[in-house]
Amino acid sequence: MSDTAPLWEFADISKGYPGVLANDKVCIKLMTGSIHGLLGENGCGKSTMIKTLSGVQQPDSGKIFHKGDEVRISGPLAARDMGIATVFQEFSIVPTLSVGENIFLGNIPRSRFGVIDWQKINSESARVLKEMDVDIHPEAITGDLSVGEQQLVEIAKAIAMDASMIILDEPTAALGEDEIEQLHQLLRNMRSRGTAILYVSHRLDEVERIVDEVTILRGGQVVSAAGETKINVSEIVNAMVGGDVGEHYPKENNAINEVVLRATGLKTKSGVAEATFDLKRGEVLGLGGVLGSGRTQIARALFGVDALTGGSIELNGAPVRFKNEMAAIRAGIALVPENRKTDGLFFNFKASGNITAASLGEISRRGFLDLAAEAAGTARLMEELEISPQAEAKTVNFLSGGNQQKIVIARWLFSDAQILILDEPTQGIDIGAKIAVYKLMNALTRAGKSIVLISSDHDELLAMSDRVAIVHHGAIRQVVDAKELSHDDLVRASVSHNTHEYKGQVAL
Repeated sequence: MSDTAPLWEFADISKGYPGVLANDKVCIKLMTGSIHGLLGENGCGKSTMIKTLSGVQQPDSGKIFHKGDEVRISGPLAARDMGIATVFQEFSIVPTLSVGENIFLGNIPRSRFGVIDWQKINSESARVLKEMDVDIHPEAITGDLSVGEQQLVEIAKAIAMDASMIILDEPTAALGEDEIEQLHQLLRNMRSRGTAILYVSHRLDEVERIVDEVTILRGGQVVSAAGETKINVSEIVNAMVGGDVGEHYPKENNAINEVVLRATGLKTKSGVAEATFDLKRGEVLGLGGVLGSGRTQIARALFGVDALTGGSIELNGAPVRFKNEMAAIRAGIALVPENRKTDGLFFNFKASGNITAASLGEISRRGFLDLAAEAAGTARLMEELEISPQAEAKTVNFLSGGNQQKIVIARWLFSDAQILILDEPTQGIDIGAKIAVYKLMNALTRAGKSIVLISSDHDELLAMSDRVAIVHHGAIRQVVDAKELSHDDLVRASVSHNTHEYKGQVAL
């Protein structure tokens, strides 16, 4: 890290909205050749600060300096011209365009005759992707890629413009362990070439591994400037929440030896090859594997989204075959999807409309919704799950990620689901909201409900699961007691064809 003057300095930046001061005299210095973490719980002011840094909005007060000179970032195009690239948590790709077109979106190269230079688009895109060590073809349609691959395309856009400062907002939210390490190595290479990187993430174990210094926000203010907090998870959490949060993974062991679901030889056209496992009452069964291993496809098969082409499912000892999602819901199975924004929520509804969406028959009288019954059921769950009261005053798109996630889970509690499939349930939410989700998982299993947990956070998967099923190319290779696995064991097992390369193996 350089000891010279800051490449960018944001001094006493304030930004307010009606009724709230989102940023209150925030100061950040970004050095050439440094990875700087911007951390804090949801609602602390990180997103507002990112929008100011990237030119999306103007601060109400404060000054911005570039290489010591005061400047004004008048908009996103001005930010790009100044060498600032931002990779937002919400993708800005166009799914119908090719990878190369997306990488150069807004900066399409043209020939001297004004015609789009397709050869340059594809050759330059191939160069950037090769530099990233990413096996994606420039002419592939972006919408056909996985969520993780789309995230890598977003990052490629920033690299292609040769930015001197890159802002990464939750860059690994959709990536598996291999992809995360691949990205981190890329960031280290960029740092060594002098790029300033602002890294925003709720995954504090990653922050500990990759950043050089951190600025921590709470309530819109800087509570810990660069150099004031040691870069380890405990110190960072204490600064973020203003005290010790105690146990990060408050796991309860509530499983009993009663099988509620048995899957035998499941196969689907979407990639499930040979999935055999059972789920016990009160158990959390983790599905472990790298991005693209087939974990989500197994969840979709269980929930009736993808039709079975082979194998069978037994529920409480009786064979079942779900033609669609509604059949699975009626049988007491629920799915909290990986992408709550596109697959889990109605963003133009308030909490009540989202919570009751899967069980409208329960609150209908003679074909009409009983709004009083809906309000009563919703209020009870909102209180139990500690969902913000604002969730009934505004539509869910204005709520924090943690509140949004709890609303999706509340929907299935309202439907009285007995088996919940949680696909990346803590992705993109802060430490306080994560612990709330973990405690909710305990409450569910304590009540005799069972959980299938999919998580790319290996620490979370091992800590909150009773057993872990290792998924590789759509097949479950082994089911192992979570206490028998270490982080390294899980990584090796999920990428290897040899299922005996780790300890504690339990042959199926």
